[in-house]
Amino acid sequence: MSDRRFPAWRRGSTAAVVALVVTASTAVVSAQFGFGRFRIQMAPKEMPDRAFTICRLMYQSVRFEADGAGWRTDYPDGDNNLLIRFSELTRAPVSKSGRSPNHWVVRITDDALFNCPYTVASDVGTMGLRDDEVLKLRQYLLKGGFLWVDDFWGTLAWQHWSGVIAQVLPGYPIEDVSLADPIFHTQFVVKKKPQVPRYPFWVATGGQTSERGDDSREPHFRGIRDDHGRLMVVMTHNTDMGDSWEREAEEPAYFQRFSVDGYALGVDVLLYALTH
Repeated sequence: MSDRRFPAWRRGSTAAVVALVVTASTAVVSAQFGFGRFRIQMAPKEMPDRAFTICRLMYQSVRFEADGAGWRTDYPDGDNNLLIRFSELTRAPVSKSGRSPNHWVVRITDDALFNCPYTVASDVGTMGLRDDEVLKLRQYLLKGGFLWVDDFWGTLAWQHWSGVIAQVLPGYPIEDVSLADPIFHTQFVVKKKPQVPRYPFWVATGGQTSERGDDSREPHFRGIRDDHGRLMVVMTHNTDMGDSWEREAEEPAYFQRFSVDGYALGVDVLLYALTH
């Protein structure tokens, strides 16, 4: 990657995402790991460096959602691929061991949570939190932490998650975040809230995107702000942004339709978390 290409990206063109990821997508196939063969890396007490990284929240599921896998959903390839592209598409330093990005799993009650600049959770329509986890996650967020929850679909999943986060952050309202918000143009200009289906659903249905039919037709990007107006929790509901990264090399048509927009949004959110 040459520095002379970087200014074009700063002007907000997602063409840079296409050019870079198409070139590298063939190599990604050999770098993908099945969950059963991937060793979970728990967040250490002390991070190996001060560069940017992702921590995935480990939680207990208390209900079931079709095609969900609880905290493991989109792990590890979604986190791994997003960090790879983040390191290629920005100048932000990314934590690495050799050439591979470091990304971690963290228990909410572990003190290592407070070393995580950014956390993610998927399938949160099934999440259950104990009282000590509620308290620890509240402390993390109000001390400046950031959480992105993704890949939960339909009314029941939303009702469950909104009840969970209301326990964590009582009195903090959830808002629909406008496309005019700075989070949508920290680097790329995101002009829509994409609906990304999981790859097997998209193939099996001949290209449909709403995984719960009429109950999930509209994708949402919602958030909770702290007392200073900073988004500390963002929520992508009725969409699976994680699959746009995890499944980038499955099929060119899927990549073109979903991964380009997915990486643009992913980079913007990570930059927002890093700079706010």
